[in-house]
Amino acid sequence: MTRRAVSPVFVGRDAELETLDEAFDQARKQAAAAVLVGGEAGVGKTRLTSRFAERANQDGAHVLIGGCVELSTEGLAYAPFTAALRQLVRETSAVQVAALLPEGAARELARLLPEFGEPSGDGETDSARARLFELILALLERLAERRPVVLVIEDIHWADRSSRDLIAFLSRNLRTAPVLMVMTYRSDELHRTHPLRPVLAELSRVDGVIRLDLPRFTQEEVAAQMAGILGVTPEFARVDKVFERSGGIPLFVEALLDCGSDGSFPDSLHDLIIGSVERLPEETQRVLRTAAAGGVRVGHDLLAAVSGLSDVDLEDALRPAIATNVLQVADGRAYAFRHALIREAVHDELLPGEHARMHARYAEEIDLDRTLVPPGRAAIEIAHHWHSARNDLWALISAWEAAEKAIRAYAYTEQIQLLERVLTLWNKVPDAAERIGVDHVTVLERASEAAYVIGEMDRSMKFVKGALAELDERTSPERVAALMVRMANIKAEKAKPGALDDLRHAERLVPTPSDTRALVLGRLGTLLMKADAVVEGTAVTQEALRIAREMGDECQEADLLINLALGHSISGDLERTFSTNEHAMVIGTRLKSARVVLRALANNVDTLDNLGRSEEAVALAVEGEKLARQYGRYRHQGVFIANNRVEALESLGRWDEAIEVIERAMSMGPSMRNRWYLLRVRADIAIARGEEDVAQKILAEVGAFSPQPEEWAQELISNTRLRLAWHLLQGEPMKSLEVAEVALTNPPLSRKAMLGWRLLAAIRMACDAAAPIDGAKVTALRARSDALAADMHGDGPVSEAFRLVYEGDFDAAAERWKALGRPYVHSKALLHAATSAAASGDRDGVAVRLREAYPLAVELRATPLATQIETLARRVGIALSGSVRHGTPEEHAVLTPRELEVLRLVAAGLSNRDIAAELFISAKTVSVHVSNILPKLDVSTRGEAAAAAHRLALLG
Repeated sequence: MTRRAVSPVFVGRDAELETLDEAFDQARKQAAAAVLVGGEAGVGKTRLTSRFAERANQDGAHVLIGGCVELSTEGLAYAPFTAALRQLVRETSAVQVAALLPEGAARELARLLPEFGEPSGDGETDSARARLFELILALLERLAERRPVVLVIEDIHWADRSSRDLIAFLSRNLRTAPVLMVMTYRSDELHRTHPLRPVLAELSRVDGVIRLDLPRFTQEEVAAQMAGILGVTPEFARVDKVFERSGGIPLFVEALLDCGSDGSFPDSLHDLIIGSVERLPEETQRVLRTAAAGGVRVGHDLLAAVSGLSDVDLEDALRPAIATNVLQVADGRAYAFRHALIREAVHDELLPGEHARMHARYAEEIDLDRTLVPPGRAAIEIAHHWHSARNDLWALISAWEAAEKAIRAYAYTEQIQLLERVLTLWNKVPDAAERIGVDHVTVLERASEAAYVIGEMDRSMKFVKGALAELDERTSPERVAALMVRMANIKAEKAKPGALDDLRHAERLVPTPSDTRALVLGRLGTLLMKADAVVEGTAVTQEALRIAREMGDECQEADLLINLALGHSISGDLERTFSTNEHAMVIGTRLKSARVVLRALANNVDTLDNLGRSEEAVALAVEGEKLARQYGRYRHQGVFIANNRVEALESLGRWDEAIEVIERAMSMGPSMRNRWYLLRVRADIAIARGEEDVAQKILAEVGAFSPQPEEWAQELISNTRLRLAWHLLQGEPMKSLEVAEVALTNPPLSRKAMLGWRLLAAIRMACDAAAPIDGAKVTALRARSDALAADMHGDGPVSEAFRLVYEGDFDAAAERWKALGRPYVHSKALLHAATSAAASGDRDGVAVRLREAYPLAVELRATPLATQIETLARRVGIALSGSVRHGTPEEHAVLTPRELEVLRLVAAGLSNRDIAAELFISAKTVSVHVSNILPKLDVSTRGEAAAAAHRLALLG
């Protein structure tokens, strides 16, 4: 038997572990409980219960484990209890176990273990069985007098009748002893006549019994499992493939990884699956092969039509498969294979000719009556079957139709796959263009658009180049111009040079007003603004806006309004930026354009953060990410919104939360540009916390150390600022000054608060650090930066606070940062104000400022800043703890913004998993937050936390 790799890291299951922990807490409070853990084979029931058992054992519980075995249809009698009793005897002795029971009673246990001597003379009568049941009950109660007991019984779907009855008996009668029973079963094994079904129904009505359904892993959890097995973070594409093939079942993930990177099945797994099918009657196997051609789930009417069987004959043929749980009766008069792997194994048994015939029959029957499949599924079903039947003509036609349908459901990945199928089949169908009504270039254009939308830039570029190779710009200037716009967009996304050149060439191809000229001018204007040519970019954009309005193209008008808003933002006119984006969002909403709505929303998240309204920015971003998921645009636009949320979280000092969002967004395989945006924020946090290795790695990746300057102003400014901070962290003020000199040689003129003014404030820090080393050089540099600052106006409190930092009015800046709720820059400003006070001999002023600054730095774990504060405090001779006082629990109930969000949802009765879904974080992170909240509120349970939240008016 091939040994499968197992992740050394326990993945997910936070909510389920929490449920088990809560049940154990209930049991320890003299209220016995039971948990029924159901899940498919291989979904991780044993792993979950083992993890819980380990934790319970560490918490002082006596953990006993027994399992049922698949020996016969009824199973081996009392198998799980025999195993648990054997463990108990092994841990102590038969004598010590007998001492817990009434005299002579241990003889009854001899029915389970020979170590207890000869059994009593009673046979398997009702009274004798009842006594045995009472004896097991008494033994558990006596054991629980010493310490809480956890009894784990695995695979009760195989339990014999006696074990099932004993389980039900214990569940009803273990009322006050600190005993928790945890029982697992395969939910996919429970066909309609399974003997465990009535037991589960009975147990569900017993107080203290909890049903816990263990779901399959999400794609994110599969990625974590793969990372644990492989020892490295797997590529997104590989995760996607393994997730699809495994169905999220951990056991199959392990098998797929164990058999190699191609994700093929191990032979043993296939044999295991197909073996259960081959034991069925031949007619049943034939119908199953027909059903397998229809997919994992197939409707009764469709299967009848394809198989040619009457309803009665079909039902008779399928009955053995349903009885053995190979096939299940699903809702809507349908049948479903118990698992996709079963269906795949059966489908592989089709002979080549049989395979083609079956799939062709499905395509024909669905095309004749599209109600045979669920609404909206007909086109893709027909395309699938014609392709599987290897009929080139109808495979091409149906793929094109399905591709057109896919875009309506935001199924861009599926659309690309279908269009690639059309392209592959094109030369095999002589009159392909006439058959589908479009030329080859149109198919390439559609494919490039879909690939761009989902962030597949290399794929999109391949289609663009293919289309351009077939076009002549003299006869098709507008098509060429539109494709060159997409090429420029791809280059910009991938940080490749030449985007502006492509757009200027495209602009020359379409000199007269048209939709295409507006498109070209719109993108040209945007990139000109990003390249710091705001005046030219605005003029170009305004021309495009006039054309769009003349043409009555509201969607393009909305896009161009967003472009104009970008210019306002770069120029520092943030209120105008916000209102212009809002105008565009209204148009996008009316037009039901997801792209426009998300684009405008994302930009306003950034605008709010630059205006100092960072809490509003976070809330808007969360709303936007939900919409991006709804629209099927998360990987591209949703990740961009997440990045803007991260920037706002960084501003607010919610750094751990920001890192969580970054990691989640990175796992989506974002475009390179979006990845770099995320990494730059992570670098800010790493530098602030002194995480040198993390920061250095990121700065290298985003090109901050590259001698080749960035083409776009935002990236150039951000990289410059990060390098300034990096060299200061390394204790290299003169290198930081050199970076500032280069930046001021050809300075970007962005007046945007978080760009231009933030850069100037960073240059001021570099100058202050270098002044004791080379004052003359610093003076010259400051003269140049002062000239730049004189032309920097901007609006809003964030710009004003950075301006105050640059001008050295640190006390005023600290007040502004405090009002804005930005603890890191607040603490830094206080430190610099304290430094100035120390220089003037104001020792008391130093003490006041540092005692306010220090807790902020410590809370953020900003070690370099905290160290600077400590150093100045020692130099001046003051104690940083002078302002600390000990108050009441209510006074210490100061929760972070994220903890308040979690507390609000806890008070609403949500579980950790529900809270995680609501806040887009992991259940494990929610658990950490809850653990932090309880001691802060001086409570021990979630209910007490909710009560304290209302008492202290923490929920607003």
